[in-house]
Amino acid sequence: MSLITPFGMSRRHFVTHLAASAATIPAMNFISHVKAHAAELNKKQKACILMWMSGGPPTIDIWDLKPESKNGGEFKPIKTRGSMQISDQMPKTAAVMDNLSLIRSMSTREADHGRGRYYMHTTFIPNPTVVHPAFGSVVSYELASKRNNLEIPSFISIGGGGLSPGYLGMTHAPFLVDASGRINNTELGDVSSERLNQRLSMLATVEENFIRSDRGDFGSAHRDIYKKAVNLMQSKQMEAFKIDQEKKEVLEAYSGNPARGGAMGGGGQFGRSLLMARRLVEAGVPFVEVDFGGWDLHANVFDTLKNQRLPALDAGIAALTADLKQRGMFNDVVLVWMGEFARTPRINQDVGRDHFANSWSVMLGGGGLKGGLTIGETDKDGLSVVSSKIYQPGDVWATVAHALGIPLDTVHKSKNGRPMKLANGGTAIQELIG
Repeated sequence: MSLITPFGMSRRHFVTHLAASAATIPAMNFISHVKAHAAELNKKQKACILMWMSGGPPTIDIWDLKPESKNGGEFKPIKTRGSMQISDQMPKTAAVMDNLSLIRSMSTREADHGRGRYYMHTTFIPNPTVVHPAFGSVVSYELASKRNNLEIPSFISIGGGGLSPGYLGMTHAPFLVDASGRINNTELGDVSSERLNQRLSMLATVEENFIRSDRGDFGSAHRDIYKKAVNLMQSKQMEAFKIDQEKKEVLEAYSGNPARGGAMGGGGQFGRSLLMARRLVEAGVPFVEVDFGGWDLHANVFDTLKNQRLPALDAGIAALTADLKQRGMFNDVVLVWMGEFARTPRINQDVGRDHFANSWSVMLGGGGLKGGLTIGETDKDGLSVVSSKIYQPGDVWATVAHALGIPLDTVHKSKNGRPMKLANGGTAIQELIG
């Protein structure tokens, strides 16, 4: 049974890895005492929350409406507190757009789900000779080692499958959880601290023998995963996953109206996931990805958006922005909203929109980036970018890296020693950082 996959590790794999691979040790359900006198975490640490719209959202109906075009659809643009207009289905977000900016001149050429997901997450076109790390793994690699107080994983993916850490190693794979905040297999049960310590001592012996057996990087990764699992069980930072500790009004603000975008629309789950993301970055996690799926709208696009997707999205973005600002965290936490591509301006016979990567929008905010701006422009029908500068995923992630304090001249090395530029050599968007 393979417990480490190229696409991240699930919470179950992460915390049961020991029991599955060390036959001499009984199955472990462990948690132990909280470390005494642990230093209080600093909320001012830089972090990123990626809101991933799995399936490819129709940005022409959300961020870049075309009311005078035959492609315009059913929604109308409304004014915001920023320089832009957005969908009338996003009134709460309109009220915080002075903090957020839109890049309307994305053109990314990959309109296949798998390839687009890979490209937008890694900044590289898929290549059979190398597996590139998701940018969450890059942030984990660059920032986690500087956070001595961080005891839980440094890259957490909520509600999604996660991508590979590639050549950066499994230590920086996404730790996968769902929106419930429950982490399975973390109860000590009847096992005493003394018994737990004995088991961990046995584990250390097994691990050292495994590493000395010359199995390449796998042995060290194996040990690191175990160490992180133990830290996770013992850490007070586990409280960050328990969103029900929040006040009722906070939970309601993130989840929005349950009658619109509720259980069927996933509104409650998306809002709860964003709230958990805020709690995680507050605890010191440098990168959290929140997956909100259901955007592959080849049919019934307007009904689905109006009654399911956009109410949840609107409430979530507005609540997260306001919450971070109220807590004094907004200038330290970068918000990114994107999918693998967008959807066609042309409305098909099923009242849907198909895959489209030629011209679309991404949203950025926080982390000290300038808000309220619109970068780039598409033509009157939304078919192509008409502004002079076209942006690629490398430019988006270079902007994020700049905001997080990661040098843009950073170079990693692939397994075969090939130099790999940060964000594939992308350039930070000057209008947002200047």
